[in-house]
Amino acid sequence: MNTDHNVGDKMKIEQALEELRKHEKRKFNQSVDVIINLKGLDLKRENINAVITLPHKIKDKKICGFFDKKSESVDSITKPEFPKYKDKKALRKLIKEYDFFIASAHLMPTVAATFGKVLGPSGKMPSPQLGILNNENDETIKQVSDRITKSIKIRVKEASIKTTIGNETMKNEQIIENFNAFYNGIVNVLPTKRDNIKNIMLKFTMTKPLKLEAN
Repeated sequence: MNTDHNVGDKMKIEQALEELRKHEKRKFNQSVDVIINLKGLDLKRENINAVITLPHKIKDKKICGFFDKKSESVDSITKPEFPKYKDKKALRKLIKEYDFFIASAHLMPTVAATFGKVLGPSGKMPSPQLGILNNENDETIKQVSDRITKSIKIRVKEASIKTTIGNETMKNEQIIENFNAFYNGIVNVLPTKRDNIKNIMLKFTMTKPLKLEAN
């Protein structure tokens, strides 16, 4: 069964991007945000999570690893350093400093016990989908890090998903490819697929959203 879906016609998406580009230029590089409003879901019962890999990197992400030894590829916290993060202030600072956390698989019980109370609710706990490594050699760490820079982690807690899928300096074609990859990823984890999509909107940071239709 083919599970690929495209969001409307490419020209419709491209037209929306051209309309957004007509707005006043800002002094910063605006993000391109997609909003998917959902319907027909009982979010108290449905546990909808996804890691979606996009074709094009949006921005670099700051990654920290929980390892046995220091890595040259990413910032690292080794097991002997774990106890200092029992201090809540140090732990909160750590969580704010990094976008993503990865860990060696055999350290995960200790990582969960030491960092779980804060990493879990923040959505930054290393997961089997993206972030738990069987080997902590530099090649494996680099491969995972490269994938993370192109990935979006989604946890559906309300009937609306909003995430960044590009920035205004990217080419329209790149944004459209990221857009469709994100949409496909969301549709594939929804219980009734496209029937759970109420509507889709696209916006820049400082603009009003434009509505798109999924065919």
